[in-house]
Amino acid sequence: MVAVAILAAGRGTRMKSDLPKVLHQLGSRSLVERVLGSTTAIAPSRRLVIVGYQADSVREALADYPDEIEFVDQTEQLGTGHAIQQLIPSLENFDDDLIVLNGDLPLLRPETLSLLLETHRAKGNPATLLAAHVPDPTGYGRVFCDENQILTEIVEDRDCTPEQRLNDRMNAGAYCFRWKDLVQVLPKLNSNNEQKEYYITDAINFFDAVTVVDVPDYQEVLGINDRAQLADAYAILQKRIRDRWMREGVTIIDPNSVTIDDTVELEANVTIEPQTHLRGKTTIKTGSRIGPGSLIEDSQIGENVTVLFSVVAGSVIHDNAQIGPYSHLRAPVEIGQGCRVGNFVELKNTKLGEKTNAAHLSYLGNATIGNRVNIGAGTITVNYDGVKKYPTTIGDRTKIGSNNCLVAPITIGEDVTTAAGSTITEDLPNDCLAIARARQVVKPGWKRKDQ
Repeated sequence: MVAVAILAAGRGTRMKSDLPKVLHQLGSRSLVERVLGSTTAIAPSRRLVIVGYQADSVREALADYPDEIEFVDQTEQLGTGHAIQQLIPSLENFDDDLIVLNGDLPLLRPETLSLLLETHRAKGNPATLLAAHVPDPTGYGRVFCDENQILTEIVEDRDCTPEQRLNDRMNAGAYCFRWKDLVQVLPKLNSNNEQKEYYITDAINFFDAVTVVDVPDYQEVLGINDRAQLADAYAILQKRIRDRWMREGVTIIDPNSVTIDDTVELEANVTIEPQTHLRGKTTIKTGSRIGPGSLIEDSQIGENVTVLFSVVAGSVIHDNAQIGPYSHLRAPVEIGQGCRVGNFVELKNTKLGEKTNAAHLSYLGNATIGNRVNIGAGTITVNYDGVKKYPTTIGDRTKIGSNNCLVAPITIGEDVTTAAGSTITEDLPNDCLAIARARQVVKPGWKRKDQ
């Protein structure tokens, strides 16, 4: 068995925010959720999150996490060693390995933690730690070891001498301990340092043999201390995601202008045009072309769909549909096969049947529209009376004229035609023509009296 403890008690003052640092979002998930996600490959038997600053906010944010989480309080934030000391009551009967992770390591790969644990168990040492050679180690603790990767010393950045600062091997903030050995030295920690804090790194100095595992990709262990580093981490994450999908057969025309959440699923032969952003639980099937200039969020896109310069949220778009340019689909929306939703058309809480078109300048809200219906340019469903919203139902093969107002609640039958400029206020039966507009009046020779 292995347990995981995540250090998530600090505020993160350099984030300049009342929100705990570990709750800041990196893409679709918070920092602490990403750290938890990195532990999946080692399948920990216990997950302990050490909370302090705004502890209730962290608990609430992780309330729906799919795996069980134990929360441990650190009411005073007196350093990483002090945080681990708070685990002693919770792990009283625990007799196995403990992995300790900083809560701001969102880029750590699951396979890296697997390597840490495997090395720890293979060497049989009381402790093993992750390190990395970085171009600029400023702000990070330095790791010193011999030619056999056995640790000789860890020195916090603020406590380094000028010579020690030249070492580019940084402490990654990820450790594996044999708990029965760690618990013996935790009471011996002291705060004789510049910050007057108890460091977990001091616990390591009590052990005779500690193995250092270097991470090949130093970007995995870059911590987040401010908004600039958060942006840097997002850029790294996005490159990973885009590279993965391009290797899976997705075409991304201009990768640097595209962002994709790691909750998105794409099939091969999807094309992502420039300035397109895919969010949430979105799926896109083969042959579809998304963008340029589109935002898709929490939506399911079928095969051979085109979405051009449009915003789609909480929608289902079936095969061979065309969306845009400049369409806005607001959840929940369902678009049938072969539909066209065109220029400046907004849909909200609406379902379109197969091969139905709304090509120009329309608003359709709270509407259920059948197959092979044509919605004329400028048509709106008048669905809101200031208090409630009401439904509109339109049957198959109906032709709604341009510049119509359909005043809900209303039901329009099948094979109906409405004249251009009509305001329809009453239900219409099947197979009819409805004209609801004032008769045109022309007065020859008429001029304004002030002309």
